[in-house]
Amino acid sequence: MARYVRFSEFGGPEVLRVITGDPPAPGRGQVRVRVHAAGVNPVDWKILRGGPAAGAHGVELPSGNGNDFSGVIDELGAGVTSWAVGDAVLGGRRMFAQADWLVVDASAIIRKPDALGFLAAGALDIAGRAAAASVRSLGLTREDTVLVSAAAGGVGVLAVQLALRTGATVVGTASPANHDFLRSLGVIPVAYGAGLAERVRALVPRVTAVLDYNGPATIDAALELGVSGARINTIAARGHRADAGITGIGGQAARPGDLAALANRVASGDVVLPIDRVFPLEEVADAYRYLMRGHVRGKVVLGLV
Repeated sequence: MARYVRFSEFGGPEVLRVITGDPPAPGRGQVRVRVHAAGVNPVDWKILRGGPAAGAHGVELPSGNGNDFSGVIDELGAGVTSWAVGDAVLGGRRMFAQADWLVVDASAIIRKPDALGFLAAGALDIAGRAAAASVRSLGLTREDTVLVSAAAGGVGVLAVQLALRTGATVVGTASPANHDFLRSLGVIPVAYGAGLAERVRALVPRVTAVLDYNGPATIDAALELGVSGARINTIAARGHRADAGITGIGGQAARPGDLAALANRVASGDVVLPIDRVFPLEEVADAYRYLMRGHVRGKVVLGLV
């Protein structure tokens, strides 16, 4: 029997249930993956609440949960020649990932690098695509100083490292407990909250670009710092100060090779992806409660194997 995370009504983490059923069978052009790890993302609990987020993703009840996964292929559908049973893979399948097995189109997964652990691989899809696309959107160079909010979080921790690789100076907002960690990456840490613009001015002469993964307060601070709206990109507060020409480029703009390239960088150690905490599948509701409290360093993951 296979375990599946399901919800039959919208609400908070308390509506999540783990049910059992037969493992799925792959159709033509699909593979079946024995899931080893499944990521826990903020977008998941936004969908879980219902409303516009659920509507935007076409969620109908009852529904599965999650997106990011890593695992091992254990069955091939008809016509699949690009993969073999035993291949380790990673990817995303919205509303299906949090289960012992899932089926996915053979073209929608990538090979897991040998040196990349299943936990990090299972947390990479949403955050990795969002970080790659949003950093690229600003065209950063060594002439830039970029302010990144939620810099120790799932997307932010990847984005600050990609931004640093462009030669830019990076200032990152985070709780004080994560400041030493950010310094170890080469980021200038700053506390978030009221007075952010003043604290940033005390650290760097100017800010030329902003990546927002936190919310409206970062955008307000960016404008106070004199950053052009065209060089402010947010995935956390789309629509806030729309009059300023702020962009909202995230994972939807990722390129086909972005996830594989980032997986290789994490595997090599060039980019670090911390796993803050691992929960068993049966504690999925607790995993979301933990994530929703904030101050997570890196990613929260469900471990299935």
